Amino acid sequence: MPLEIIREDILKLKVDAIVNPSNRSLTVGNRFSVSGQIFGAAGFEELSHACEKLAPIEAGEAVLTSGFNLGSTQIIHVVGPRWIDGQHHEEETLANCYKQALAITKDHQFESIAFPLLSSGHYHFPKDKALQIALREINAFVLAYEVLVYLVVYDKTSYQLSTKLTTSVKNYLAAHLQ
Repeated sequence: MPLEIIREDILKLKVDAIVNPSNRSLTVGNRFSVSGQIFGAAGFEELSHACEKLAPIEAGEAVLTSGFNLGSTQIIHVVGPRWIDGQHHEEETLANCYKQALAITKDHQFESIAFPLLSSGHYHFPKDKALQIALREINAFVLAYEVLVYLVVYDKTSYQLSTKLTTSVKNYLAAHLQ
């Protein structure tokens, strides 16, 4: 199946690219965050230097760097929106994060990519809305392009939400990919 929702450490996945939920300056945030873990595994100094050349980027944009110590993995850095109240284009901006990262995936002919559930942690995007947006954008992409996409959820609530939606997603993809 071209989309798999999993509860796993994104750094352990063998994919062409992982998505780093970054800030505008593309600097490491909290060392325990997904971004902090990616910087640590890739090599803080090397990744920081590569990101300095690309920063700043705006919310909804994406850029690509090497994965450095992550092996052959590339890193797509995206800046997700902070949830305010749903009236400040948060949903549109989050959708653009997925679209931009998937466009890079297509342009570089990656065969696999792994996303965390963007903006649903420190940026406080409601998990159910974040998941619906992720699934909508990823589904639209995998209907047109042969790419294996992992959506990595870290907490129990997100995983439970994803299992509720997984059946309908699988049925939709099965009907449209034949």
